Amino acid sequence: MSQRTATSIPPLPASPPEGEGSKPAAVRLFAGFAGFGAGTVNLAISSSFFALGAEGPGAVGYAAGGLAGLWGAGLLAASVVFLARGSVPGGRAAGWTLVAAAGVHVAAILLSTPGTSGLNLSQAAALLLTLMIIAALAWLRRTSVQLRVPLAGAVPTGKPGRLLLAAFAGAVVVAGITTPGLAASTAGQFAVPHGEHGGAPATGGHHQR
Repeated sequence: MSQRTATSIPPLPASPPEGEGSKPAAVRLFAGFAGFGAGTVNLAISSSFFALGAEGPGAVGYAAGGLAGLWGAGLLAASVVFLARGSVPGGRAAGWTLVAAAGVHVAAILLSTPGTSGLNLSQAAALLLTLMIIAALAWLRRTSVQLRVPLAGAVPTGKPGRLLLAAFAGAVVVAGITTPGLAASTAGQFAVPHGEHGGAPATGGHHQR
């Protein structure tokens, strides 16, 4: 009887790994970079709504600008905490908030007016970056469950070279999406082109002959 009982007990699972590979660490960096990009683009959208409010809609534009600014600042702060601690502030509630933000960006594009249609590219960039964050966090959560490692993770055990290459590639992808989004905003449209800081006045001014 004791022999049957002993053989029926399943073996103990392997102990949790003390570290994580370079792939989860790279995904964490990518999620953090996407958070920085999304936060920056939302701040640019905020400035555009404030400018729009000054020109016409008034309270509506100011309210939209304030909400976009708070969300952008929150994304930047959350990205800093995430990269420093490896954990998502707010837990699962943060994931649902990101999904809601993605829905807001979609609605802003579909319901854009002639005054806000110029922000469609900025909204699309913010939407894509938000979806990247959601996908990265979902992958990390699924991987942490499979490997029985806390979502905060451990010290990466993979090769540093691969992690650096992955971080560089992620930064390039995020920058390639963030830059057009910033350029399409009001702040980007009024930015001084490179090479003209302190230079001669622009062509066509009243000093030209």
